[in-house]
Amino acid sequence: MQLDKIVNYHKALADPTRVRMLILLAEGELTGQELAEKLYLSPATITHHAGKLRAVSLIRERRDKNAIYFSLDRYFVKQYEGALQAMLAKPAEADTRKEAEPMDEKNEKNEKDERNEKLKQSVLRNFFTAEGRLKHIPAQLKKKRIVLEHLAERLQEGRSYTEKELNAFIQDYHPDFATIRREFIMHAYLYREREVYERNPREMWERWETLA
Repeated sequence: MQLDKIVNYHKALADPTRVRMLILLAEGELTGQELAEKLYLSPATITHHAGKLRAVSLIRERRDKNAIYFSLDRYFVKQYEGALQAMLAKPAEADTRKEAEPMDEKNEKNEKDERNEKLKQSVLRNFFTAEGRLKHIPAQLKKKRIVLEHLAERLQEGRSYTEKELNAFIQDYHPDFATIRREFIMHAYLYREREVYERNPREMWERWETLA
């Protein structure tokens, strides 16, 4: 099922009209009528293609009175960009990297991994109770991602969750299910389509280890 998300992303791009729409939206927000005029298409055709792009989170839309404005979702464009390469590169790339790594670099990497693991354990101790409940959502981005990753790991890979089921899962850890659900999507831990949620492949998760 997770592979389906990447396949659907590439299907959405396999249409010249949709690619042209993304190119135009890369320059800034446009209404459906403006897109229709620029591409010499009917508004209904634009609405159809916008639905395909929105389904894979490539565009956002907002309504202002009678106009619908579309914009490029650069965050998800970036997340999808290297997902397939990352999935295909393992484990061969990791093996090659290990063979080529000088000893000093290996030691430095090991030390960094140890520091990251200590930080992770410290955050989990400080922000979760002994019973596993989240005390509060961290304000610092790095700590917040550690917490989100810890929770996302407890979702079943490949399982589809309704919004009600996801809310119930989150409430087992913290009462503010709306905020955590939104953070799951924003940081690419979950994928949402028509109010159904699934856990993204780990390669698409935002990595807290890369933050300063």
